[in-house]
Amino acid sequence: MNKSIDCISAMCPVPVVKAQIQYKKLDIGDSITIITDHSCTYPNIRDIYKKLKCKVEVQEEGGIWEITITRLG
Repeated sequence: MNKSIDCISAMCPVPVVKAQIQYKKLDIGDSITIITDHSCTYPNIRDIYKKLKCKVEVQEEGGIWEITITRLG
């Protein structure tokens, strides 16, 4: 399952908090995608999730970031 969370025009830490809430609900192998227009969101999410068993991927196009977090363990 992949759930998308639209955080366009939401300032940090709102996207990070929304990601944390949804991450707790994920089963192993599931993912969430945070869609944001704030560049600071990716480094914040990357730093938080590098300590957990997950994979974080990012794609940026035209000032919109799609940050996908997949739960691995």
